[in-house]
Amino acid sequence: MSSQRTVREVDADAGGVRGWFARMYGQRRRSATVAAALLAAAVGYHVVFGQHGLTAYQKKKQDERALQVQLRELTQENEELKGHVERLQNDPGAIEHQAREELHYTRPGEVIVTLPGEPSGSGSGQKR
Repeated sequence: MSSQRTVREVDADAGGVRGWFARMYGQRRRSATVAAALLAAAVGYHVVFGQHGLTAYQKKKQDERALQVQLRELTQENEELKGHVERLQNDPGAIEHQAREELHYTRPGEVIVTLPGEPSGSGSGQKR
């Protein structure tokens, strides 16, 4: 009779196996939930701080604004220089003015008077 088991023993063993499967199923669900939460946290971190995340996007927008300002300034300077070049190419008076200003040229009979500059110790260090 030792080789035959009673119904109660079989049920106890089955309950143990069923209980073990139930516990494993519960652990599997808990593990899957934790894994999903960790994955969501990792994706969220990447979205905010990743190479193409929100912080990188904000930095790029800041750079774009700075470059737009620089572009406007350079465009304005370019237009001024184009106007200056055009005047030098077409206006003899502008050429004369430039030569007098930069090369200190004079007409016959004119005298150039050069005033002393600011003392080097008291100024801001800029030429006038």
